[in-house]
Amino acid sequence: MTTIAPTTQAPLLRITGLGKRYGDTSVFHNVHLAMQRGEVVALVGESGVGKSTLLNCIAGLDRADTGTVEITGRDVGRLGERDAALLRRASLGFVFQAFHVLPHLSVADNVGLPLMLQGWRDRGEIAARVQGVLAEVGLQSLGARRPRELSGGQLQRVAIARALVHRPALLLADEPTGNLDPDTAQRVLDLLCTQARQHGAGCLIVTHSHAAAAQADRTLRLRAHGVEAG
Repeated sequence: MTTIAPTTQAPLLRITGLGKRYGDTSVFHNVHLAMQRGEVVALVGESGVGKSTLLNCIAGLDRADTGTVEITGRDVGRLGERDAALLRRASLGFVFQAFHVLPHLSVADNVGLPLMLQGWRDRGEIAARVQGVLAEVGLQSLGARRPRELSGGQLQRVAIARALVHRPALLLADEPTGNLDPDTAQRVLDLLCTQARQHGAGCLIVTHSHAAAAQADRTLRLRAHGVEAG
């Protein structure tokens, strides 16, 4: 049930005895997980078992009832709202199934938003970082376009670029290929995993996709009583 970190290096992410309830209903309990930088982990499980809730607890968007989550050695549950938000901005990147790009902003402005939130002010530095990450995801010529002008696969690559632009320690991807056709989904998965490994970011992918699980270094299954090898 407990997942052991693959090396003796201090884990990037350490989850210990995590449990979440809604009223009298237990979503999950006794969840243990450790991840290293550069590691891609697929998290699978039945619908309703709490995979997205677990991601929210990791990010400090939801509070667990028992246990701890540590990211880069910081206990997320002990942080106030402001410090939790700062940790998310600095250390986390999110990739969602529904993309969550802002329709009124250009591709470049969507991707650059995490840098602005971190306090970057030099437009030249922002533009250079954004253009670099757009090139990495194959969208270097599309920075001026609006989201409505892009395909689903392109929008997901915008979401990946936005998640990577500030070089986060940990990527959290919630069903990132759920809205994509199989060929596009495979390309997006290749890109997400490659970019995470190249930048030394841990990547936790919540998925129902066998193809996504096959891309990961490890596949884990979330059950009501914890996490076990998939």
